[in-house]
Amino acid sequence: MPRPTCPTARPAESSIAPLDSLPGDGHGLVIGERQDVGNFGLLGLAMMTASDFGEAIRLGVHYAPITGAMLELQLGNLPEDGPDEIALTAWMRNREPDIEPFLCEELFSSCLKLCRGLLGPGFSPLRTELAYPPPPNADDYARVLGCEVRFDAPANRVLIARHWLDTPMSAHNPVSARHVLALCREQMPAERSTSEIVAVVGNLLRLQLADSPRLVDIAAELHLAERTLRRHLQGAGTSWQELHDRVRRDVAETMLGKPGARVSEVGVAIGFQDAREFRRAFKRWTGKAPSEVRERR
Repeated sequence: MPRPTCPTARPAESSIAPLDSLPGDGHGLVIGERQDVGNFGLLGLAMMTASDFGEAIRLGVHYAPITGAMLELQLGNLPEDGPDEIALTAWMRNREPDIEPFLCEELFSSCLKLCRGLLGPGFSPLRTELAYPPPPNADDYARVLGCEVRFDAPANRVLIARHWLDTPMSAHNPVSARHVLALCREQMPAERSTSEIVAVVGNLLRLQLADSPRLVDIAAELHLAERTLRRHLQGAGTSWQELHDRVRRDVAETMLGKPGARVSEVGVAIGFQDAREFRRAFKRWTGKAPSEVRERR
């Protein structure tokens, strides 16, 4: 039996030619189109036996490292996203523009095939956003991915309608699910470095700012004890509060730079229900009032 291929897995150096030496474009799209649930191996089985699609996709994100994935994944929304959509965001730890299109092509096209294997052929994303310029094969993206595709976006991500998350998995089996998850946990790579965890926490915060996430919530998503995560942050020379404030400040400054930005809406988007509280915090972070930054930009 041939060994299953896994999306975004690291290819052996001796088995694949450099991408720029291969004829044509869109190699990642071609590979991704050939995938199905079975190609995801143990992870695909774990997702099939989940209770609903929301749980399945969260398992896929968390246990993606067992496939040898070269892209980091996160499920969650940015402050400016609509309430009825959810985003799967992908990024490289160390960005390499030469291979980023290939990895994104393979990831998003194979994930579409996986989702249709779990939900049926009627599933389609709302849109795909990619952080690189349109490649020569840009016209193929919409056909393969089944949705609108935007290039030169702030991040690599695919957005889906939130209602899909409640769809039950027809193959759900609690007993099988427990056994498969135990095997997934055994295959997870060794613990991440402190600096890498800080970067992941920062991305998690950015995606959940409006909900004012707590340290214990982020630790649970990373399957770490709260004390362990706090120790990692301290080891990297930062703290939960400092990192939280830094992310809120960065997002607020970005949003205030957009035409028509309203101070109260920016405050809500980063977790402040009281506009006065947001103004005081922003002044503390930057030494300026939000209105000053908005007007200057």
